[in-house]
Amino acid sequence: MFRPKMILCDLDGTLVDSVPDLAYCVDAMMARLGLPVRSEAAVRNWVGNGVERLVRRALIGQLDGEPDEVLYQRAYPIFLELYSANTYNRSVVYPGVREGVDFMKSAGYGLGCITNKAARFTEPLLEHVGLRDDFGIVVSGDTLPRKKPDPLPLMHAAGHFGVAPEDALMIGDSVSDVSAARAAGFKIICTTYGYNHGQDIRDSQPDAVVDSLAELPSLLAPQA
Repeated sequence: MFRPKMILCDLDGTLVDSVPDLAYCVDAMMARLGLPVRSEAAVRNWVGNGVERLVRRALIGQLDGEPDEVLYQRAYPIFLELYSANTYNRSVVYPGVREGVDFMKSAGYGLGCITNKAARFTEPLLEHVGLRDDFGIVVSGDTLPRKKPDPLPLMHAAGHFGVAPEDALMIGDSVSDVSAARAAGFKIICTTYGYNHGQDIRDSQPDAVVDSLAELPSLLAPQA
């Protein structure tokens, strides 16, 4: 059983499936540029490192590499325009998330949300899916000078709650979350679903793995 004093949750791929909106915007961007659309299946393997990286991957049609910089400078503003109008139209909370969040709150844990998504998209998405009020702090990708996998966002949230790293837990879905948690000295639980570039999250050796946040009562001891 984990007995943390604070729990931080990743957003995309952990709490919310945002790929349907991201894929819509990627394909609309590509069409506007006169380039081949990419499909939701492809986008699922590219998300997780911020929209800048997503746009670059979409332009070259693969996970690694760099597009022509002139093309990227044309494409990125188009994507931002599209995503501003489609931040949450198709995104949904994963099954079990509401139950898991309600359990963590009732068990007395301080909760935070840590994401690489920019605040201009994070806040509206959390509000729309009814999760914003559940978190005592939200740290977005542009809140601080560095984002995950750097440990700074996690340490910032720990400072907000006055919690030592050894008393903190992260819940995420990707190797970026595992790397950030390990660097910060946190424990880490990962979901089997979500966005990890097609790799099994178990390969990153988190402390525990769940198929749904509804399983959290079996892993987390209530606060004393």
